[in-house]
Amino acid sequence: MAFETVRPEEIEKRSMEIITSELKGRTWPEPRFSIIKRCIHTSADFDYADNLRFSDDAENIGIKAIRNGASIITDTKMAASGINKNVLGMYGGTVHCFISDEDVIKEAKERGETRATISMEKAAKLEGELIFALGNAPTALFSLCRLVKEGKVRPTLIVGVPVGFVNVVESKEAVMDLGIPYIVAAGRKGVSNISAAICNSMLYYKGMI
Repeated sequence: MAFETVRPEEIEKRSMEIITSELKGRTWPEPRFSIIKRCIHTSADFDYADNLRFSDDAENIGIKAIRNGASIITDTKMAASGINKNVLGMYGGTVHCFISDEDVIKEAKERGETRATISMEKAAKLEGELIFALGNAPTALFSLCRLVKEGKVRPTLIVGVPVGFVNVVESKEAVMDLGIPYIVAAGRKGVSNISAAICNSMLYYKGMI
């Protein structure tokens, strides 16, 4: 097989063209289509064309929040590092990840809870519009759901895409029952880079909403 030379600036464009072709005519209204394609581009997994779930107008709600200066909370440093903070900062938002904060680690040990749980409690104290982009720990999603029900936080959007086998499906179903706008990867699939990809797709979207 011959190696094709492609200029760096053309690689992503070509990748999106290949993805669109391999979807064989399947399309979605924008900006949903852009989110689906970016998740496939990030993972090379076409299952995201079928397992991503969007509440009514969730993608537009997320884009509007970002343009209004919303901050993004993640449950892993990997997700935080993958989000384009320069673009987010242009709109006035910041990325927060409290999972490795000393006070979170200390409180988690004292209470016998996961750091993901305590980090969500810390995030709930932030002010302004908040997007929670959680791609690793179902305990973070369950903690967030509890905090919403207790009236301690009201996210503008929840991106719920943790990966794994224990409580993963259940945590996503809990999010979809909250009455909060959501983008969720149904089933076991997900991971931190998918949560970052969804956020970046909303950040990069240039169309009208």
